[in-house]
Amino acid sequence: MKIGYIRVSTQEQNTMRQEVLMEALGVDEVYIDRMSGKNTNRPELQKMMEYVRRGDTVIVESISRFARNTHDLLELVEQLTAKGVEFVSKKEAIDTTTPTGKFMLTVFGAVAELEREYILQRQREGIAIAKEQGKYKGRKPVVVPEFEQVTAKWRSGAITAAEAMRMLHMSKTTFYRSEAICIPPYVVFWIPQIISFWPYNLRRILHYPFSIFSHFRQAKSP
Repeated sequence: MKIGYIRVSTQEQNTMRQEVLMEALGVDEVYIDRMSGKNTNRPELQKMMEYVRRGDTVIVESISRFARNTHDLLELVEQLTAKGVEFVSKKEAIDTTTPTGKFMLTVFGAVAELEREYILQRQREGIAIAKEQGKYKGRKPVVVPEFEQVTAKWRSGAITAAEAMRMLHMSKTTFYRSEAICIPPYVVFWIPQIISFWPYNLRRILHYPFSIFSHFRQAKSP
């Protein structure tokens, strides 16, 4: 089955040119989004990705209609491939049913990887320069308005930690790190003191009964 995907950036833009192409290619069903392609969070695109089945072919007029960056393109094509669905982009002559089309996608993947490496390299260099100049502040803390209310419920036992994380849309690491930040300063001060002092007191507490027992044994011995 041939599935067509059409996208224009605004409600006012005309989809006729893409629709004519889909009709000429004998497409059986068409999904149309009228919104920006800045990410893959598009209702008709998501419907199409759920609908397609093994043996289907997704056809687009051009890559820019399907994805706005190489990362999104490769991720979407990977999802289609996992479902046994082929991908065709007419403008760029990409067709995953052919060796040439698969090669083109491999090139796109290599370019995307190189692009990511360049971005990371520039980011590391920028951070190093900022640190030398004393301007680097690190990542800004995550601010969640309902954090205090949710964590208060968690501390009182009204909800579990897993439920709190779901409500706050936080990972386990972020949740516990943020929770640690909310510990009062006096608690933060005393915890290390108690931990460092505890082993000595624990030894004394455990040793005390044995000391009494030894004392009585000595007292009873002739």
